[in-house]
Amino acid sequence: MSRFMKKGIKPAGLPPGTPFYVGNLGSSPVRITFIAYSEDGFREGEITDLADLAMPAPGSGITWLNIDGVHRTDILERIGTVFSLHPLLVEDIANTEQRPKAEDFENRLFTVMKMLTYDRARHRIEAEQVSIVIGERTVLSFQERVGDIFDPIRNRIREGKGKIRKMGADYLAYSLVDAIVDNYFVVLEGVGDRLETLEDEVLSAPEPRTMQRIHDLKREMLFLRKVIWPLRETISGLARAESPLITKATALYFRDVYDHCVQVMDAMETFRDMASGLLDTYLSTLSNRMNEVMKVLTVIATTFIPLTFIAGVYGMNFRYMPELQWKFGYPAVLLVMLGIVAAMLVYFKKRRWL
Repeated sequence: MSRFMKKGIKPAGLPPGTPFYVGNLGSSPVRITFIAYSEDGFREGEITDLADLAMPAPGSGITWLNIDGVHRTDILERIGTVFSLHPLLVEDIANTEQRPKAEDFENRLFTVMKMLTYDRARHRIEAEQVSIVIGERTVLSFQERVGDIFDPIRNRIREGKGKIRKMGADYLAYSLVDAIVDNYFVVLEGVGDRLETLEDEVLSAPEPRTMQRIHDLKREMLFLRKVIWPLRETISGLARAESPLITKATALYFRDVYDHCVQVMDAMETFRDMASGLLDTYLSTLSNRMNEVMKVLTVIATTFIPLTFIAGVYGMNFRYMPELQWKFGYPAVLLVMLGIVAAMLVYFKKRRWL
């Protein structure tokens, strides 16, 4: 099964709003961390008791709750109850096969994205669904597993750098979305390096495994396209959102993310065309190599045709063949054969067949 495909299928007939986990990362424990901050200070920690979920931020600050692991639907329902999340929203969080989208639930804005990372050791793209819920003073982020690309954002909050501690929850959500989109450039850089390596391999020394590598790359480019194309519409919806949860000042930043998303799409389409062209180049290279082999074999066969004819004539052993009794018959035939070979090679050379 592909690493892009999730295990599990939601049973038919469940009532709407019933969370059912669809994914393949359901063995690790759920980890809930928080960062509560304002312009004057912050605090962070890990929540081990679900009774502490509604922990307020200092003063009139912002609370960022990050949940690693969405396979425990009972915990998702508990979080949904504490933060008054719509049941359909909770259901979408548990289903990790969601298409990137943004939805307005009146008191909450909900967006789903794919967080991509590139494993350079194994030369493959790893995908993880991230759900972000924006409230008036809270941001909830749901991930499939522990580990993400948000550490720079956490450091900016801790150190009070930038605007993040001076702005609202919408700016924090923008920072998370921007980090995910910017990391796509890192992923595409890894894909570009892989494309260059495959190009060199295809042109210099293609192997039977090269075809499989090309197909794997094309499959990953198809997955990237499915992730990035709907993302443009998602970011555009956030930039044009009429919800009071996103201010006009933050909407400008979402437009900047939209521009980055368009750049990612352009690069992805370029790489996708290059990956498709690699297969044609591979087949052409194999065809050229086969033609070279056939040309060499044809030259050898053509060269030996007259030699075989001469050897066949003098191998008939008729009694009255005058050359059979000639003292210099054997060396003369050999010289004639060598002369024919030399003449044919010179002819082939002039015709540029060699």
